[in-house]
Amino acid sequence: MTEITLKVNGMQCGMCEAHINDAVRRAFRVKKVSSSHSKGQTVIVTEEDIDDNDLRRVIGDSGYEVETVSRAQYEKKGLFGSKKR
Repeated sequence: MTEITLKVNGMQCGMCEAHINDAVRRAFRVKKVSSSHSKGQTVIVTEEDIDDNDLRRVIGDSGYEVETVSRAQYEKKGLFGSKKR
């Protein structure tokens, strides 16, 4: 799985976070999406990669601007996450 982190400009409150999360869920098949207006970021966990331009379009249509996009291999955290050896 891939974790996509977006730097998003324009979020001011919890409703802004909800608008972005809902837009992402409607447009793409994702496992998880969470946004933080205080950090100015949205984090998406997905099995299939999502094109940067598609992300920018969907979030832009919601009234926000994607500044940067970065990707990393998703590693599940918590009790049942990957084992350390």
